[in-house]
Amino acid sequence: MKSNSWENYLGITTFGESHGIAIGVVIQDIKPGIKFPLVKIQKALDARKPGNKRFASGRKEEDRIQILSGVLEGKTTGMPICMVVYNKDAKPEDYENLKNIFRPGHADFSLFQKFKIYDYRGGGRASGRETIARVAASGMIDHLLQDITIKIYPVKIGKFESSNIDTSFQNEINWLDRNNYNELIEYLKKIENSGDSIGGIVEVKIENIPAGLGDPVFEKLDANLAKAILSIGAVKGIEFGDGFILAELQGSQANDQMSKEGFLSNHSGGILGGISTGQNIIFRFVVKPTSSINIEQKTISHTGEEVIFKSSGRHDTCIIPRIIPVAEAMIKLVLADAISYQKLIDNAQLEINDFREAIDKIDEDILIGLFRRQEISKLIGEYKKKKNLKIEDKNREKELLEKLKLKARTWGFSEKQVSTLWKIILENSKKVQC
Repeated sequence: MKSNSWENYLGITTFGESHGIAIGVVIQDIKPGIKFPLVKIQKALDARKPGNKRFASGRKEEDRIQILSGVLEGKTTGMPICMVVYNKDAKPEDYENLKNIFRPGHADFSLFQKFKIYDYRGGGRASGRETIARVAASGMIDHLLQDITIKIYPVKIGKFESSNIDTSFQNEINWLDRNNYNELIEYLKKIENSGDSIGGIVEVKIENIPAGLGDPVFEKLDANLAKAILSIGAVKGIEFGDGFILAELQGSQANDQMSKEGFLSNHSGGILGGISTGQNIIFRFVVKPTSSINIEQKTISHTGEEVIFKSSGRHDTCIIPRIIPVAEAMIKLVLADAISYQKLIDNAQLEINDFREAIDKIDEDILIGLFRRQEISKLIGEYKKKKNLKIEDKNREKELLEKLKLKARTWGFSEKQVSTLWKIILENSKKVQC
């Protein structure tokens, strides 16, 4: 399973650890001749980086993007683009005392249970620092989004709620309510001074979204947005439209009725049946408090011994301001995929690169299918040897071939071509079984 790759219509693979040499991303399927948006990508990375916002980690990283491949004279070449950010202020020595214990709230314990090894230096791939790659990749797809705008802002931090959204109110924590901003700052100062942390809720409003994006049943737009947002480490929940309030409403109250002018409400958040309605897409997600705090907590060692743990590294009092550019990046990736697929369905203004992009993905799916078949064939071979069964089963092979020929006729394929392909696949399977 390629859990470090995003491979729908835009193919990206991310790599690197929090206190390793670098964080990076390889992007495939980018059309040639696109002006490389270096300034825009760097601006987004600056908004995400540590030491750049109030109440953020004191880690001082430049986070300057470097392009290793796929760009020539400021334009994409159509080849894979590799971008890296080198870690300049990594301090793995800060984590030496954590080698043998599991930090509360972090992924240490679960990673150890899965792999029997984990990167104790700031969490490795489980660190929020891996999101650099996501932000960098998302800068390559703005041309697909056209007039779509994405607005993201916190509506709750700790006990403070934002009731008066004023987008003209600019500040270092992205709080849009002038009325309680100063009180919120004092509240955060107290939490910072105590060595603790705080979470909150972020709202997203996607405007100028076309109707028809998203596909039933497993590629629903809200499902893909939810997966993308929940893939961000600190996010623990998401709701669309009226969200959990819908549990209190009756159908007559919750349904978005329509008139000749359009929808009369937006309780569902702009998505029905997993497909965009053309209304604003609205959702909120909850961000947990930063797990690393300078307060003593109970935990256990790798041997199960109870210990008292206190974090001494550089940590965020509130991660929300830095998570906003990451959330925007993930939303862009989802929308770019949905728009690309919809272009194929609509058959609208398709270029040769659109067709190539689609067929490349199909070829990739074929290879993945063949790989999985080969792995299962190995297991079958092991099972047959254990049970002293013959490797070859001519009757079953004949039955499968007849079924494939029948499907070939249904789809208008040549039976001869299918037989030839089946022979190659079968011979390969026998090789790995022996």
